[in-house]
Amino acid sequence: MLAAHHYFFIVINQSFQKNLQNHIQNIQQKDHNAFVNLYFEEAQKKAKALDEKQQKKESIGKMTGKIIGLKDLFCYQDHPVQACSKILQGFIAQIQATAVQRLLDEDAIIIGHQNCDEFGMGASNENSIFGPVLHPTHDNYTPGGSSGGSAVAVKKNMCSIALGTDTGGSVRQPAAFCGVIGLKPTYARISRHGVIAYASSLDTVGILSKSIQSIQQTLTVVAGQDIWDNTVSRKPVPVYTNPIQEDKKKMRIAYIKEMMMGDILQTSVQKQTKYTIEKMKKLGYRVDEISFPYLSYVLPTYHIISNAEASTNLARYDGVRYGYRTKNYTNLEEMYTKTRTEGFGKEVKRRILLGTFVLTAERYRQYFLKAQKVRRLVQDYFLKIFQSYDYIITPTTPTTAFAHEAYSKNPQKMYSTDLYTVPASLAGIPAIALPNGADHKGLPISIQLMAPFFEEHRLLHFAEHLMEINVVDGGL
Repeated sequence: MLAAHHYFFIVINQSFQKNLQNHIQNIQQKDHNAFVNLYFEEAQKKAKALDEKQQKKESIGKMTGKIIGLKDLFCYQDHPVQACSKILQGFIAQIQATAVQRLLDEDAIIIGHQNCDEFGMGASNENSIFGPVLHPTHDNYTPGGSSGGSAVAVKKNMCSIALGTDTGGSVRQPAAFCGVIGLKPTYARISRHGVIAYASSLDTVGILSKSIQSIQQTLTVVAGQDIWDNTVSRKPVPVYTNPIQEDKKKMRIAYIKEMMMGDILQTSVQKQTKYTIEKMKKLGYRVDEISFPYLSYVLPTYHIISNAEASTNLARYDGVRYGYRTKNYTNLEEMYTKTRTEGFGKEVKRRILLGTFVLTAERYRQYFLKAQKVRRLVQDYFLKIFQSYDYIITPTTPTTAFAHEAYSKNPQKMYSTDLYTVPASLAGIPAIALPNGADHKGLPISIQLMAPFFEEHRLLHFAEHLMEINVVDGGL
């Protein structure tokens, strides 16, 4: 608790303008194509106002001076937002995302919108109208996706915290590839109001940072019920920075054997994860091997559900009311077809077509309904595991970052990079990606912790504990 107070004292006694300028300089030196829009002028005005408030000893917010980046899916009122897609070219947000408003209410500083895969669909941040994001340390490699720009910005100190979205791993996978921390909370823990939708039953607002404490502070502010989003849980929101009095050594931890074997798993990731598990055992933690029999079903289940929901959600982008409209058409039907053909990228069109196919009358029961049943089996199995264990530990991704365009002609191989993150998304449970060493090329390796529904408080403190005692090699 003393450490937390000490940290807060340091934050409020620095110049917010100077802190902001340091982040701006980092962006200007080499931005890795991480940002699509920057708001330096208004951020500087906000930092100046906060310095003046501090000098006058006026009350300040819980996020005072924190430099925040937003994935280009979050509506920031009166600012451009286009989901990194041509179809929303020129669109200005008319509303404020709830998560963004809550950060602003607590005196956070928004520095800009960050690059991502179009509509959050991708695992490499190569599916963007603004071009690919570069890995923070290896330019020829992908930073992961879809929140790749957010992960890179955090890693390179262009912002201290970034809000991303995680549908099947889009916060955790880029966090893993870039060597930062990425939290996917329980589905419905944070309002999705004002966040451009991909797959509504899976989309989750996530948080990226180098600091567990920054994630705790941010989650405390943005979580909780919202009159604009009926899917948000009404469960009380704890102060996530408050300590938990429990014996960490008594925690029961499981690892999934199917995620520790197979051709898909890179040797360096396997060895580092096994080393971490053995280290925990030697320190006296109970770590048991368990089986997860549905692993081979999670990716097809996820893509059937997410693509079907994408097909429905993206039907609104037709060129009639806002965004891009084709210039060459002779009738309304042609305008719809050409606008969507020209406005959506290749990957988005692929997913819309697949989603539309599984929702047809002939295929609905065969694919979509069956996928929903498998999803329930996955969720029930996790509930069963958590009757005996407090946490599940796995690699976050099967491999470290891969080269740009390595999988561009092989969508199935690209989709497989989400294999270890998708189970928590289907189940709706919280999961966090933690840095855990590097491979022989210096590319980050990551480890994932999963916890029961709404156990973010314990999950974050346990993750912080593992980093503090060097069980996890989180050399940020």
